[in-house]
Amino acid sequence: MKKTFSNFRKVAIAEGVSFLFLLMVAMPLKYFAHLPKAVTIAGGIHGILFIAFIILAWETKSDYKKSWKWMGKAFVASILPFGTIIMDKQWKKEEEAFSVQ
Repeated sequence: MKKTFSNFRKVAIAEGVSFLFLLMVAMPLKYFAHLPKAVTIAGGIHGILFIAFIILAWETKSDYKKSWKWMGKAFVASILPFGTIIMDKQWKKEEEAFSVQ
């Protein structure tokens, strides 16, 4: 069985957490504590995770015959705070449904 969906979900959670860290920790450190390095580091990590997320979303779409609508929802989830974390419940159901087939 393919592990693409499982890997996608893991990276989606990591991307979501990194985004929240960037917004809730690194940005305040930059603007209130004058520590711009926090955004440089957290932003770089988040950027790598975002790219990995998009690549794995594309692979998941292809491997599991998902629609463009699914891909669009995944993209929107990745740019909203808590988006990928909230969507994980749906993605878990989709992954489990595929493994039953």
